[in-house]
Amino acid sequence: MKKPLFCLLLGLASLSAKADLPSEVAQALSQAGVPLEQVAVVVQAVDSEQASLQHNVDKSLNPASVMKLVTSKAALDLLGPNYRWKTEVYYDGQLSQGVLSGNLIIKGYGDPNFNAADFWRLLNSVKQAGISHIKGDLILDKSYFAAPQQQPASFDNEIWRAYNALPSAFLVNGRHTRFKFSSSSGDKNAVAISADMALPQLEIVNNMRLLPGACRDWRNHMQYNVSSEQASAAEPVKTITFSGSFATDCEEKFLELSLFNDEQYAYYSFKQLWQELGGQFSGQLQVKARPSQAIKLLEQRSPSLSQVLPEMNKWSNNLMARQLLLTIAAEKMAVPASDVDGASAIKNWFNSQQIDADTLVVENGSGLSRIERISAEQLARMLVQAYRSPVMPEFMGSLPVLALDGTLMKRLKDSPAAKRAHLKTGSLDGVSAIAGYLLDKQNRRQVLVMLVNHDQAGASKIAQDALIEWVYRQP
Repeated sequence: MKKPLFCLLLGLASLSAKADLPSEVAQALSQAGVPLEQVAVVVQAVDSEQASLQHNVDKSLNPASVMKLVTSKAALDLLGPNYRWKTEVYYDGQLSQGVLSGNLIIKGYGDPNFNAADFWRLLNSVKQAGISHIKGDLILDKSYFAAPQQQPASFDNEIWRAYNALPSAFLVNGRHTRFKFSSSSGDKNAVAISADMALPQLEIVNNMRLLPGACRDWRNHMQYNVSSEQASAAEPVKTITFSGSFATDCEEKFLELSLFNDEQYAYYSFKQLWQELGGQFSGQLQVKARPSQAIKLLEQRSPSLSQVLPEMNKWSNNLMARQLLLTIAAEKMAVPASDVDGASAIKNWFNSQQIDADTLVVENGSGLSRIERISAEQLARMLVQAYRSPVMPEFMGSLPVLALDGTLMKRLKDSPAAKRAHLKTGSLDGVSAIAGYLLDKQNRRQVLVMLVNHDQAGASKIAQDALIEWVYRQP
């Protein structure tokens, strides 16, 4: 009797494990080779106090880029949707008739969205303020943030990829260069390659071959190599050589790389933009705190946090999320801001929302981490509270819309749930996650969370889609 009873209990336990997930979701996970023990799911209506679906809700898992939801909501609460970053310009020495016999100083405060157009506007304001010839140096003050501890290659071996770039109190264009590959170059045998910020310190060598055929996974058919040549002590020149093949059906593709550190990129951009504005500069670069005797010339403000968040979340920008966490640390903990202080501020905020933060692990707030952890229950509770909060429009509006924009632009386009969900996805090796809001067929808003941590997590996308459609159909 013991053996049949044992088998019966084992079978009941297995059925129980599957019973708390919709059959189509459980089946898709099984076909993907993902055990149910490595999956956590919560579904809850925003106007309900109880979840309608729960599975492994207490299990603390890596959320990948879904962690950006936590950083975003914390920022909206702690900084406010109208928070704006400032960038200050100072000078020392003597200023007479447009000639500055001294240094120009730029002090950054971590603006995550400071681009080339913003830099041009800042430098144009410097010219309008009466400076046209700088005889001293350019000083960059990055002291608002502590020097990052993580090295670029510590997450993976893709040291030049833009997602591996480290944060900085003064960051121009995310310090990345966007390369465009095109099969319509005018030469039927050539691939056209161009860079959006064509700095003179960057040289492109194009050894790509254009081949007929379907695009498929174009990145697996091309390679790049980066080499440095020291033109001067302050200005290393980078040469990037592209090789491999590019299919005609690819038409246009883009690759973002960070080839210069934050200081180099800012300095090279300054020299190029200043020259374009007709300014003169004969100095070098210094990186240090603003001299105490420096005179403030002007201040420029960024767009509001509510305007910046969509750029971060819809396209899952890791560097912007890291900048945001450090901004929270600087405003709520201490200067210079550190990731550790940012994590403490997030956990304090979590507790203030009456959500237990004991198992919450925040490393850099972006999800580009092997150690960040959150449970499906914690995330779902935060999302329900976020929907009921005054900043709900700003928070929800920052998320990709299913089958419409951002990272979800091409997903479930033919589904009845298309354009009815605001969701954030996340993926790393061994991690796949999705969380956000879905308007079901009864026009009732549902919170949806699914976290998968397993070697086959990348194959769980079908199960995620099955869950989205199941939630949409539920009465």
